[in-house]
Amino acid sequence: MSGIRCQIKKIVMAVTLFLLPVICYLSPALAIETTARQAFMIDMNTHSVMLNKNGDESMHPSSMSKLMTIYILFQRLKEGRVHLDDKFSISEKAWRTQGSKTFVGVGEQIDVEELIHGIIIQSGNDACIVVAEGLSGTEEAFVQEMNRVAATLGMKHSHFSNPTGLPDDSHLMSARDLATLGEHLITDFPEYYHYFSEREYTYNHITQSNRNRLLGKEIGVDGLKTGHTDEGGYGIALSAQQNGRRLILIINGMESDNERIEEGDKLLRWGFREFEDKVLLHKGQKVADARVWFGKEMETSLVAQNDVLLTLPINSEKDIKMMIKYSGPLPAPVVKGDHVADLIVTPPGSEAMIIPLVAGEDVPKISGFGRALAVLKYYVHR
Repeated sequence: MSGIRCQIKKIVMAVTLFLLPVICYLSPALAIETTARQAFMIDMNTHSVMLNKNGDESMHPSSMSKLMTIYILFQRLKEGRVHLDDKFSISEKAWRTQGSKTFVGVGEQIDVEELIHGIIIQSGNDACIVVAEGLSGTEEAFVQEMNRVAATLGMKHSHFSNPTGLPDDSHLMSARDLATLGEHLITDFPEYYHYFSEREYTYNHITQSNRNRLLGKEIGVDGLKTGHTDEGGYGIALSAQQNGRRLILIINGMESDNERIEEGDKLLRWGFREFEDKVLLHKGQKVADARVWFGKEMETSLVAQNDVLLTLPINSEKDIKMMIKYSGPLPAPVVKGDHVADLIVTPPGSEAMIIPLVAGEDVPKISGFGRALAVLKYYVHR
């Protein structure tokens, strides 16, 4: 066994040496300061993390929580279980809900589409309760659904206690989870995403403006949602698109509405200005060779399974860190296209990404006699 372990070490060393010409460790991570307590930004084309300040920290998300309420409503619409012109009843509980309001009237009926406007544009807590009761019967049952969906979407640092974001010590999310939720709203329900860009809405003769004051600016913002409570501070979930790139930015914990707007504008401009999407590898491109044990060939190439697109600081390709990880030598037979290794890529200032590598060629297994000769040869040359 010790001989095999030694051989594995040699294989890993050989792969590392192969990569040395394209690896540098020179530049510090590109960063930007922000007054937000929590900040998290991704490029949706590549899922690359461009900014992470306490991104996995549990925080009070305030009305940004309503993105989950809307997600579940959109999901029911897409499944055909609910329709935009369906009507939900307004209970006394919904009517009495405090905080921001759509100003629904107790005992009345309201269209689902009006509730969408009421939640997204007017941030109506009362509208959220109407949706919760209309979809699940009770607010408590709807909260259980919120937590189930959060787990399904991989939101590891979220726990919902209500559909509104009203203060509750156990109602928490992370900035990363909010970015995940925002991405799913955009990709899962493109037919409904346009509601987030609407600037104002009138219900019950009361016109209210969207609290997202970056909508319509040249930065390209077209969603998603603001939030504010004394516990969480001022926060905003933003999505913006420029020249084929879409960024999602979550910031929270600021002192004022003006501050969150200024920080959101500054960070999005930085993301679009200082980063670009680059193809690191093309599908089928060879990255390295891997030794094969008991094969008719001693090596097989390791190739990219798909195109590898990364979001990188401009002119930073030389500063990418790469390492190949696999258990080798690979035992024969090796089948072309099998996932046999991983390329770990760490762009400067970003999180590591794991890129699958596959075998570039078939390597059949040698006969029993050939294996005996291979073992003998191995021990002779140790």
